[in-house]
Amino acid sequence: MKTQSTAVTQICDALTERIRQGEFTTARLPSERTLSEQFSTTRITLREALTMMESQGIVYRELRRGWFLSPPRLSYNPLHKSHFHEMAEKQGRVAETEVLDANLVAASASISQHLEIQEGTEIYRIRRLRRINGRAVLYVEHYLNPAYFPDLLQADLTQSLTNYYWSHYGIRYGRVRFIMLPTPLPTIAAPILKMAPGSPALFITRINRDQYDRIIDCDCEYWRYDALYIDVEAERDDQG
Repeated sequence: MKTQSTAVTQICDALTERIRQGEFTTARLPSERTLSEQFSTTRITLREALTMMESQGIVYRELRRGWFLSPPRLSYNPLHKSHFHEMAEKQGRVAETEVLDANLVAASASISQHLEIQEGTEIYRIRRLRRINGRAVLYVEHYLNPAYFPDLLQADLTQSLTNYYWSHYGIRYGRVRFIMLPTPLPTIAAPILKMAPGSPALFITRINRDQYDRIIDCDCEYWRYDALYIDVEAERDDQG
């Protein structure tokens, strides 16, 4: 008699092979009920196999919608200064940006520390959802110092902020600091990305300076963990 762990592995291997052979003509997999019947197993065991495949980046789940074939991960190089749309388009993807809201808010303790301003200072907060080929992959909160970007909230904020900074304010990015760590998705981001709260994510904080070395903004990005991989090539330091 097969143990449950053996059954899960066998289902995972068999379904992965079916995907590799192109059996499924759409990105959406059959329902869990259909798949459990095909494998003569319980939905609990079937879901364990799908979860294992999700951890391997083969499939992904959207709440209340089902399971889908995972597209190739997006290559993300934090040393490149290209914006989201440019990065996606260079890799043959279609990028979309949806503005969730844009307001003046009081800077929290952590954000004020990043921006090097006094806690409670009024700053711009822009919340956006980014999609790749229609799939929600990134929830981001942008925090900007209004002193450098007067009337920014009146602009079309679905466009690249990087380009808008330069075209309207003569500001371009200079130095940037990245902080990356794995994290469970917070309650605010999970439903937007169609994931359960607490699902694994990659949290990236970017603190950006301009060409004059002034801190101008801070981005807090929550990526689906299966949507990207980090690819960095650094020059060798021959000074030892």
